[in-house]
Amino acid sequence: MKSVLSYIDANTDRYLKELGALLAIPSVSTDAERVQDIGRCAEWLADHMRWIGVQNVQIMPTQGHPVVYGDWLAAPGAPTVLVYGHYDVQPAEPLDKWTSPPFEATVREDNLYARGASDDKGQTFIHLKAVEAFLKTKGALPVNVKFLIEGEEEIGSEHLEEFVREHADMLKADLVVISDSSMFAKGVPSICYGLRGLAYMQIELVGPNRDLHSGSYGGSVLNPIQALSEMIAKLHDTKGRVTIPGFYDDVRKLSAKERAAYKKLPWSDRKYARDLGVGALYGEQGFTTLERLWARPTLECNGIWGGFTGEGAKTVLPSRASAKISMRLVPDQSSAKAARLFERHIKKIAPKGVQLSIRSLHGGEPAITPIESAGVRAAIEALERGFGKKPLYQREGGSIPIVVQFKKILKIDTVLLGFGLPDENAHGPDEFLHLPNFFGGIRTVAHLFDVLPQFTRSGKA
Repeated sequence: MKSVLSYIDANTDRYLKELGALLAIPSVSTDAERVQDIGRCAEWLADHMRWIGVQNVQIMPTQGHPVVYGDWLAAPGAPTVLVYGHYDVQPAEPLDKWTSPPFEATVREDNLYARGASDDKGQTFIHLKAVEAFLKTKGALPVNVKFLIEGEEEIGSEHLEEFVREHADMLKADLVVISDSSMFAKGVPSICYGLRGLAYMQIELVGPNRDLHSGSYGGSVLNPIQALSEMIAKLHDTKGRVTIPGFYDDVRKLSAKERAAYKKLPWSDRKYARDLGVGALYGEQGFTTLERLWARPTLECNGIWGGFTGEGAKTVLPSRASAKISMRLVPDQSSAKAARLFERHIKKIAPKGVQLSIRSLHGGEPAITPIESAGVRAAIEALERGFGKKPLYQREGGSIPIVVQFKKILKIDTVLLGFGLPDENAHGPDEFLHLPNFFGGIRTVAHLFDVLPQFTRSGKA
């Protein structure tokens, strides 16, 4: 690895210039006026992949923005790594909140500021530079590598699942690696091995057939807002547990190893509460805050509306009230089952005097890669070599749907090897990438390619 690491260290200035050129392309997928920029960004990536020695590079159309694919498959018997990333970015507005122009990469102290620096151009670029270091020094990689870089992640990856299904043979691999997330904290390298799923519901209650005068009718009919509020209040007990029967039946318990690993993370409930401006934390009793955030299911009311909410007073008894409610799910829960249990329970607790309707708006499955798996163990080894300290384990409370799709369609696990930081303003003004993480990430990925075959059997991760 000496020549590979020396090459990385000798080319840091060039890496920054190249990344700056990539970040200068305003590939905003939500903006119809940026379609040409999306295409230009895909072309830039394809050209750069060819220059570093990636083979079979293609810009592949979808019903939306194109996918950039490339591979290097000249390591027979070695495992194959599928690297996923995205080249589209969020809109930069409000522009006046940026300290420097969003599409002009600017270094201030140890950070590189630009839209897409962290999410996800910068982190995807890390993998390209690691591949380059091997191919330019050794002419070969110790593993086979495939790249799948899409242009629609920021608009929900609408066409990605179809693309993966149609090209499953082309994308066949032993392990997926994604760098589109964060380390636990600055100076704390960590590996994310689990994500929560989601079941998103909407309920509506209808009482009288029209809005009524609260003076003339109040006290004679049930107010839908009151009924809805009472129903939502019944969804948790005094210990913070969800009261839906069967909700916890399929929840995978935390192992002793996992609970011990979380305790090693530098975490303070007091600081967390202070940063959020709350006087006390809340949640299911019997679990730490990190356990509740990552490994326990939750139910939240995301929005509630009905009646008069304008300025001034209007004495109305409303006809309707509605709410949106999401359930974050953990292995081995199912979004379809959670939605059914929710609907059954809501129907049971709905009072007489209102008509109830329930809709399931969205569902996504939880994902987990066992920490004993070859891919995670190799990533832990690579992180320690890349950053010079032993990494820690973490999960994420949110969802990354493509991880579930890779598991479902390609039958392979994903290692979330994030090099961002939680405070890098990924979707806001002054987005940045911490440069020690950028260069440490390149070294880490190079080490991952180097050590992965040692952790696999028969080339399988």
